[in-house]
Amino acid sequence: MSMLTRRRFTQLSAMTAGSVLTARRAMGTTASDTTLEIAPYTLEASPKHRFRTLAFNGQIPGPLLRMRQGQEQSITVRNLANEPEIVHYHGLYLPPDIDGAMEEGTPMIPPGAEAHYTFKPDPPGFRWYHTHTFAGQDLTKAMFSGLHGFLFIEPGEDPGRYDREVFLGLHDWGGHFESSSDGNMSPAYDVSTINGKMLGFGEPVRVKQGERVLLHVLNSSATDVHWIALAGHSLRVIELDGNPVPQPQTVPMLRVAPAERVCAIVEMKNPGVWVLGEVRKHVQAAGMGIVVEYAGATGKPVWTQPEDLVWNYRQFAAPGEARMSGDEVSRINLAFDSKFQGHGNEELWRINGKSYPQTEEPILTAGQRYRLVMKNLSMDDHPVHLHRHTFEVRQVDRSPELHGLLKDVLLVPAGTTAEVEFVADHPGRTLFHCHQQDHMDRGFMMVFRYA
Repeated sequence: MSMLTRRRFTQLSAMTAGSVLTARRAMGTTASDTTLEIAPYTLEASPKHRFRTLAFNGQIPGPLLRMRQGQEQSITVRNLANEPEIVHYHGLYLPPDIDGAMEEGTPMIPPGAEAHYTFKPDPPGFRWYHTHTFAGQDLTKAMFSGLHGFLFIEPGEDPGRYDREVFLGLHDWGGHFESSSDGNMSPAYDVSTINGKMLGFGEPVRVKQGERVLLHVLNSSATDVHWIALAGHSLRVIELDGNPVPQPQTVPMLRVAPAERVCAIVEMKNPGVWVLGEVRKHVQAAGMGIVVEYAGATGKPVWTQPEDLVWNYRQFAAPGEARMSGDEVSRINLAFDSKFQGHGNEELWRINGKSYPQTEEPILTAGQRYRLVMKNLSMDDHPVHLHRHTFEVRQVDRSPELHGLLKDVLLVPAGTTAEVEFVADHPGRTLFHCHQQDHMDRGFMMVFRYA
């Protein structure tokens, strides 16, 4: 049985766990009830660009879910699609049976069935929710589809450092798979959107002079990194993946890898009609942009083309100290590469020379601190995600030791090494994987187990 078929078999067999899942994390009164309905939907990115896909509650992105940290939340997910589905609550500290990954043990939701989840959301910040199924080379399924939405966990206290907030979701649609020179397959998309619309076809973001606007930017693309700038303005990054950064920085653009989130304040002090969009010309030409319009301003939207792509994680971290030899931290070495299986066959992505489900299952001890040393031996960049935990970025591409930069997704560029640390404080099966859909489908996953 091939690797792809094995994962597909796991997905289908998970249906036997039952058509309705009820999980309760803590007793108490339900403070909020939400229903997410998965159903076929036709996205009109522009009058000339329509895509038959799946969506939550008949909209793309799905409805913004706002929850209060620690306040019990009840969610019903109803599957009206014709295949099993599942919802992953990305960035939350949930038990594995409701986290939303079949590899951890969350049951799939069969067609026509529904599942019920009750939990106390934590940690606070900008999270998101999305499907976590298999796509193969079908660019209408899994993360290639419209099954994604914003999730915001309100902290106990709101610092109120802004006048208003805007949520922006970046996504890519349609296209086909292409073979690269090293034999790997990757999608080439037809259309790119912000909040489901191509540039010029959605409602503009309307602002007033003097406002401080907080942008919550999510990259829900199945595979592609995006670079975003707002012409005529700079962006002050205050959070990455929903976590405050030690050193906020004012930058000309944002780099957002698949599954990453960036929160940035923009001071609206340059009246006019501007384009917020992808920096790379060909991607913006495919539609990735949105108009930002000041009150009373008229005219054609203005775009100013940056000369270079500029971004690094280090600028947002505080300087750290190297671990002393006596410090209690256990190292887990992870090497990423791919194995080309010959023309006409799909390559396998591997961790330490093995593809899921043959990958190792490192055993964690509750309360222990671990350091993942991730060496990317491949020619591709990889946005890696650790479920159910937050990690601290300690080193990127031979940088000095870093401190305080907390994330749940990290882009590890080709040919580089990155090191992160986390505390094993959420027992249960924990999935680690590349957030590129095609890489995950071809084996770039492993599961950590608690002792």
